[in-house]
Amino acid sequence: AASGGYALEGAILSSGAAIQWLRDGLRILNDPTESDALARQVESTGGVYFVPALTGLGSPHWNADARGLLTGITRGTTAAHLVRAALEGIAFQVADVLDAFPGGVSALRADGGASANGFLMQFQADLLGCPVEVAAERETTALGAAALASVAIGIWPNVEHIRARIRRGATYEPSADADWVAARRAEWQVAVRRAVLT
Repeated sequence: AASGGYALEGAILSSGAAIQWLRDGLRILNDPTESDALARQVESTGGVYFVPALTGLGSPHWNADARGLLTGITRGTTAAHLVRAALEGIAFQVADVLDAFPGGVSALRADGGASANGFLMQFQADLLGCPVEVAAERETTALGAAALASVAIGIWPNVEHIRARIRRGATYEPSADADWVAARRAEWQVAVRRAVLT
């Protein structure tokens, strides 16, 4: 007999769409894969924050009226700063969701297109203070759903049978100073409040 379980979900409404907007709307990128190298061209965002509320804010803010916001722009702001701020904005949103997660997490497992971005995965690990484990197979979420359905109808015997077949890719260990992370997250929250008020 199969045992029940629960899944907690946090909906982020614009993450990859923010990178697509930089490509299609601003034409800063020719291809989303360029974002990793471009973000690494600068040491920081230069004080720029990008809240990618392009269709409102999802978890944990739940504000459909929020609008995307770029803040901290100066004459010295470059395309690299904007791209880095967009990638960091994705990671900040994930951190906000995990703040609402009961009991926290000891590691984050990532898959999907963004998991191929090493800059983003390292920044995510730094923000969360825990390892980020990237799946070897980019579409692991879809494969997992299919595998669980296979267990439910008796094709595979149990969940342990599935776990034995999971291949891990890169692991990103946190390396940032806790005070630096706290200051950045506080600045992010100021930007989010501005996005909600616009």
